Amino acid sequence: MTTLVLDAHDISRIIGTVGRDAVMDRVIDALDTAFTALARGTGGNTPARGGFTRQSHGEGCLEWMPHHEPGNSVTLKTVAYSPGNPEHCALPTILGTVARFDDITGRLTALADGVVLTAIRTGAASAVASRLLARPDSGVVGLIGAGAQAVTQLHGLSRVFDIREVLVHDVNPRHLATFPQRVEFLGLDVRAAAAADVVAAADILCTATSVEVGAGPVFDDVDLREHLHVNAIGADLPGKTEVPRSLLTRAFVCTDHVEQALREGECQQLGADGIGAHLPQLCADPAAAHAQRARTTVFDSTGFALEDHVALDVLLELATELGLGTGLDIEYHPVDALEVYPPLAAGDRLAPATAG
Repeated sequence: MTTLVLDAHDISRIIGTVGRDAVMDRVIDALDTAFTALARGTGGNTPARGGFTRQSHGEGCLEWMPHHEPGNSVTLKTVAYSPGNPEHCALPTILGTVARFDDITGRLTALADGVVLTAIRTGAASAVASRLLARPDSGVVGLIGAGAQAVTQLHGLSRVFDIREVLVHDVNPRHLATFPQRVEFLGLDVRAAAAADVVAAADILCTATSVEVGAGPVFDDVDLREHLHVNAIGADLPGKTEVPRSLLTRAFVCTDHVEQALREGECQQLGADGIGAHLPQLCADPAAAHAQRARTTVFDSTGFALEDHVALDVLLELATELGLGTGLDIEYHPVDALEVYPPLAAGDRLAPATAG
């Protein structure tokens, strides 16, 4: 039995053949369906992620994120957050792989790159939350942080809103300077602006920064639109936050994963009593979300493994349609299940050791 491997070349072929918009649309729709199923008790089980912090030109982490569909499959993503990677190692801040196992046998059935998958599913989750909580006529998007994740945040939003203007701010001049070229495929009006101007003009604001633990927030709670919707992406460590507490305390706050949000998301500033809803609940009951559109709303997006499970499903479906992926015999499956060592070929038998 082989394991289907989707490598970097396969992911590029899928996106290049199907198109960025079509892939994003499929992930948005699949997440909405999966979140609704989760709220109705049929979406499987996603424990909070585990991991440890590590030094990586700043405080980073390595985490493992499991999702379980009993009787069907287990999806496990291992992901590293390394804030110094772009500047010091010419590597993405987020690196990871996603594995799929058969739930009955434990057999590894698929293995895929997790870099593009993570970026797409995070942008798609913000699109799902924003479509529920932001005003439908929202036309100005603000971005605090112009790294890789900002690209898919804007892409996801562009699939569900008619965006007229994009204002972006980043403390890193190179990130800010290259952002318009990286999102040129969207055909949007993108302008750099001071953080205060970004948040004052935005109908929807996305924060996706590498702010250090204890150094937040990344904008001030001043002169914001009453109906502002915030997608808070960057909080992924205890003590790391992006959104002012004063904004959170008056806003309707929605989480993707409650336990994670309380431990390492924006909700660590609030506690459980400050959470208004769980995103899957709103997907199952959109009217409850629509009732909040006139006030300030926040999606506390810590990212959870159901999203990775769904995005991997989409990539595997597309790989099958396009005939992509490589089958590899990664696992040792002997003819006799009780055999531990693989048999040696005749020419591989070792000569007995001799005393020296």
